[in-house]
Formats: sequence, C-alpha cells, structure tokens
Amino acid sequence: MVVWGKEAMAMSESMDEYSESLEGEFRKVEAALLSDTVKRLAPSEPIRLGPEATVQEAVAKMVADRRAAVVIVDQAGRLIGIFTERDVLMRVVNPGRDARRTRLDEVMTPDPEALSPDDRIYYAINRMTTAGYRMVPLVDADRRPVGIVTVNDVAKWLAEIFPEAVLNMRPGDRIKHPLQIDSG
Repeated sequence: MVVWGKEAMAMSESMDEYSESLEGEFRKVEAALLSDTVKRLAPSEPIRLGPEATVQEAVAKMVADRRAAVVIVDQAGRLIGIFTERDVLMRVVNPGRDARRTRLDEVMTPDPEALSPDDRIYYAINRMTTAGYRMVPLVDADRRPVGIVTVNDVAKWLAEIFPEAVLNMRPGDRIKHPLQIDSG
C-alpha cells in the first residue's frame, strides 16, 4: 500500500509521537533500574526455620503463608540456607525421601547468595537471570534475613513503571485472581 500526501504526513507524525513515547518509557525504565533499590520491591518477611526442622514443617509453613521458600538460620539468626519449592520437587519428592523424617539441613541449598535491601534492582535482576534464581534472600550487615525478593516482586515493580500497558489490556485478555490457586 502506497500512502501519499497528507496521509503519509499524518502517519509519519503518528510514528514520531509513538517513537517519542517509547523513548520516554525506556528512559523511565533505565532511570528506575539505575536508582531503585531492592527495598522498593516491598519484599516479603521470610519464614525462618532452624536446620533441624523437617521438610514437612517447612512445607506446612510455606503453604499456610503462601510462600515459595523458607530461609534456614543458625542459632544467632544468620542465614545458612534456603529451601524452595524446587527443592521439594528435586531433593525430596523425586528421590522418594520421607518429608516427615528429612531435615532441612539435608536438602537445603547451603550458604545461598543473598542481597542487601540497598542493592539496586538491576543487580537483583542480573543475579536472578544469570544464576537462574526465582527468589533471593535479603540480609542485613550481620547476614540476618530481612526479606526475600521474588520474580513476582520484580514483575509487580515493572507493572508500576508501565501502568498504561498493564491497565490497557486488549479486549478478551483475562486476569487470574491473585488468590486463585493454580499450578503455576
């Protein structure tokens, strides 16, 4: 289709406005990535358990609190491990271990990478992407857990940056109710 005259000019102006809008959105994201810290994600308070707790205890707390992980702490409250939904599948269910008898220190990820609430969001995204984490513990200067950042937290933050894209969904797109339980 060949467009001539006023139509071509109107299309060109429309594309220019769209490009400017897009550039503005990219600048907004870049600024947020470089300035926002992990604490802006409003990370959830972690469930803390000792290494002697059983998998059954951990799973019960995860289900009750609708969390995907627990952090394992020593007697001083310092982070020594993390136990996630993935660990339940790969280290407990798949090998056929008894959740009532298996201690967390047998199946946790020991000495997990952790972030500070003052780390930049872009660094959290980098660690999650390159290392394949879906959640990362947040610790204070004494390595005591103060939160857990999840992929979901990052997605909510992005939705805050791009509210128009989230609020102006195409007709027919459906949103799942946040408390609706599903397989993912």
